[in-house]
Amino acid sequence: MKHLQTGWLHGFIGVAIFAGSMPATRVAVEGFSPEFLTGARACIAAILAFILLCLLKQPKPSLKQLKSLCIVSAGVVIGFPLFTALALQTQTAANSLIFVALLPLATAFFAVIRAKEMPKSSFWLYAGIGSALVTFFMLWQSGTYGVSRSDLYMIIAVLLCGLGYAEGGVLSRTVGGWQVICWALIIALPLMLPICWLYLPSSFQQIPTSAYLGLAYVSIFSMLIGFFFWYKGLALGGIAKIGQIQLIQPFIGLMLCAFLLNEQISLLMIVISLAVMGCVVMAKKHA
Repeated sequence: MKHLQTGWLHGFIGVAIFAGSMPATRVAVEGFSPEFLTGARACIAAILAFILLCLLKQPKPSLKQLKSLCIVSAGVVIGFPLFTALALQTQTAANSLIFVALLPLATAFFAVIRAKEMPKSSFWLYAGIGSALVTFFMLWQSGTYGVSRSDLYMIIAVLLCGLGYAEGGVLSRTVGGWQVICWALIIALPLMLPICWLYLPSSFQQIPTSAYLGLAYVSIFSMLIGFFFWYKGLALGGIAKIGQIQLIQPFIGLMLCAFLLNEQISLLMIVISLAVMGCVVMAKKHA
């Protein structure tokens, strides 16, 4: 029980950090291309990860662990950042959060496949209700119901992220939460460095300060520190169970959008936020 409670605490901190990813990415792509942003955030985080691994003298992963780390890297280091950045070129941060609301279900789905977890049927019921509430609100908020190219980018991003979360959660039980993301970043570095160079901006003078701040946030917090807490939480509390905390992420993200991007918060958002939190509590109870 103590491990579960600690897992929920770590998971919540991780989600709170991740909630700033969409607003920060939306700001960053105003100055950088999606490709450069994806490469740069990974390279910056990888350098910090390398320093940590060396200072703390961490052992190298085994061949079997390397295979899992490649999946983690493909999902959360390359896939999710790239496809969200592509989507956010033409989509608002608030609209992108429609799809982030589906991350808990995607994570739980891959937890069954990769971690062999078997949540109760009542868990799936509350998880589904929570996801449906969030999706309803986001669609109502955006006022759009068709599927665009940016929507497809976000769907791919969510699926890859769910896989990366589940794989990383399993690996964290033996390797350690912060070590997983650090090694995943190191693995991606040989690919990310050429991408950075290939898509390097022709001039940095016209790039706004806000874009640099967005890049700094997604590099240090979204790409590194957030995963320290998130993977630790998944390892302690269970991937499917802790994954439901992500239902709160869109609402934290919307509040940040209101603060940073001057988007309005409605009464319906507050009402549904409370309902979703209730679903998270019930999913935790019945997991």
